[in-house]
Amino acid sequence: MLLDGGVDVELAVEAALAGAGVVREKYGRPVGRYDKSATDFATDADLEAERAIVDLIRQARPDDAVVGEEYGAEGGSDDGQNRTWLVDPLCGTLNFAAQTPLFCTNVALQANGQRLVAAVADPLADEVFWTDGTTAAVRRGGSDAPLEPSAGSRIVDIDVDAPPDAEFRQAKVLLDPEFRDTFGPRVSSTTLALAWVAAGRRAAYVTNGQLRDSVHFTAGIALCLAAGCVVTDLRGQPLHTGPGMLAAADPATHAKLVELIARNP
Repeated sequence: MLLDGGVDVELAVEAALAGAGVVREKYGRPVGRYDKSATDFATDADLEAERAIVDLIRQARPDDAVVGEEYGAEGGSDDGQNRTWLVDPLCGTLNFAAQTPLFCTNVALQANGQRLVAAVADPLADEVFWTDGTTAAVRRGGSDAPLEPSAGSRIVDIDVDAPPDAEFRQAKVLLDPEFRDTFGPRVSSTTLALAWVAAGRRAAYVTNGQLRDSVHFTAGIALCLAAGCVVTDLRGQPLHTGPGMLAAADPATHAKLVELIARNP
């Protein structure tokens, strides 16, 4: 069975919380740093959190594949179901290392390219956002409350990193007077902002790049879709058919941002 009722979503929640527990325990303490490039690195927290998540998933679902940000792909069976867990143990590593409390742990299950369940845990707020693919909620203190998108904050979170060949330079839209008159920009540098769109804490989230099967974005995308947000590429077309992603709380916010992005390529 591709989705085992509520068992898979509870596993996603438990796994995300396991990783978040490692991250929380290490926050504010000296950690080892492992450079990937001049501007990208992992820490002991990334590595240990991913291992805690993967070990839990492997115990519960030994035949499933797992793709992690740090350790890569492992496992999987030949039963034709293609169940794959996507794990980002610490989204916002730079924030974490700088003791800036904006980061999260992402866990998502896909099968045959379809998002099934997902969980995004905020280690310091002690809350976890989850979806079973149909409903979406946030769990605090053992109680679940439905996620309800809202554009009321007028805050738009923009990931300003752009690859060298990007069709859209996110920073340009920040200079548009109409954008500044309509929205309040923020740069959180973590996909936790996607969960905030689903929860009504952000009006929208904008990022660049190719995001299909991404360990960083899949969980947050699943939350937004299940909560009823409008999620497309940067041109307003179906997600993954063009560059980047725009996740908005409602159609009006989405339409305005598509317009602003189009005139600020």
